[in-house]
Amino acid sequence: MKAARGLMMMGLLCFGLNGFSQTAKPITKSVMDNGKAVYLSRCLACHQVDGGGVPRLNAPLDGASAVIAADKAKLIRIVLKGYSDRVEIDGEYYSNNMAPHADLNNQQIADVLTYIRNSWSNKASAVTAAEVKALRAKLK
Repeated sequence: MKAARGLMMMGLLCFGLNGFSQTAKPITKSVMDNGKAVYLSRCLACHQVDGGGVPRLNAPLDGASAVIAADKAKLIRIVLKGYSDRVEIDGEYYSNNMAPHADLNNQQIADVLTYIRNSWSNKASAVTAAEVKALRAKLK
């Protein structure tokens, strides 16, 4: 009985340590600075300086559930492929097209999406260049 309890405790300890080792890394100032630079050159005109977008035309990025969602693949796909359908975000509809930005490298896309997901009122996990690279390969 003691052996079984010991094995169970070892299993819980290992599981717990494994869970702690997968915590998110802090987002660095350089990632935010690089992301902001991309945002200012590629996103600002449509999504505005405050991330508020333009009513009924360009979707807001600040406070949008789709921006801070756990599924980062949708955002990465939109940056890579663009978007031309009417979109509903948090009960509002937007109808402008978004051009693809596949010419940005994986790190630039990761940085700008991390910036967007952590600016204004947004707080979400970082996007990594590896995530962008993996999705870019799938979309080819």
